[in-house]
Amino acid sequence: MIKEKVIETIKKYNLIVDGDKIVLGVSGGPDSISMLYLLNEIKNEKIINFDIVVAHINHGLRENAILDENYVKEFCEQLSIPFYVLHANVEEEAIKRKKGLEETGREIRYEFFDEILKKENANKIAIAHNKNDSTETVLMNLIRGTGISGLKGIEKINGIYIRPLIEIERTEIEKYCEDTNLSPRHDETNDENIYTRNKMRNIIIPYIKKELNPNILKTITRLSEIAKEESDYIQEQAEKAYYNICIEENIIKENVYNNENKSTIILDLKKFNTEHILIQKKVILIAINKLFGTTNGIEKIHIEDIIKLCNNNIGNKFLTPNKKTKIVIKNKKIYVESQN
Repeated sequence: MIKEKVIETIKKYNLIVDGDKIVLGVSGGPDSISMLYLLNEIKNEKIINFDIVVAHINHGLRENAILDENYVKEFCEQLSIPFYVLHANVEEEAIKRKKGLEETGREIRYEFFDEILKKENANKIAIAHNKNDSTETVLMNLIRGTGISGLKGIEKINGIYIRPLIEIERTEIEKYCEDTNLSPRHDETNDENIYTRNKMRNIIIPYIKKELNPNILKTITRLSEIAKEESDYIQEQAEKAYYNICIEENIIKENVYNNENKSTIILDLKKFNTEHILIQKKVILIAINKLFGTTNGIEKIHIEDIIKLCNNNIGNKFLTPNKKTKIVIKNKKIYVESQN
């Protein structure tokens, strides 16, 4: 039964523990409604002692959006669960942010979830990704080009974000909705094969299942588990190497781009050059992430250029992989700096 599988996932990966307060992202579709219904049952049965609140976003992109909103609101009222809604104009916001609709919609969702997390003094956010979503992500990453980390699929737990349904297949969720008469909402845009994920979901994976490998979900899941083990091990070794190589960290949280108060990480050039190139790449990424809290804007070619600069071992040389970051080789040291 699906509930037992969800409980097993929760306990296996320690997704929810006694005392947690969780914000559930609920769109009204089969996945999120099932997650809401299941977690509410688990909570009420005192299997784990935790609280839940629901966050719903009306993106203003579909005519039926208000029907979805009302459905989730009424569902929460029936279960006596706190309900929050955000009305967003994603099209206008996408223009302001100079980004695509999908990316902007995702950013707005997670910003709203974080807002409700703070408002409710919650400590976790539950997202209703399932096993199919993870498989789609892996295949999309493969097509775009990825390293080992891109083969891990969607993480079961990532910081404050948890995914209780990540080991459940979409067909199981749909059957569960039928068996429990949940009558979830249907997002008709999921049927439009204009988005990459929809093409993967509606065309490519069904073709693979029919013509090549009927067990593709299990196959990709095994691949993801292996990739996660290897990726986590490499990251662990890279972090050990970083702390061995690091001479100084001067990270200024406020006004990080002020020239008078640059954030700087200094690495030992000789120690850096003795490491395997894979560890070197990870060490550079760790340093940049420590400075800015992200590695966005740093591409594969940037990392390769930085390593070439370091391996040449020529002093007083520098490069700027992007507008924020400057790498300087000086006095047998590597300076990773923030800049305007």
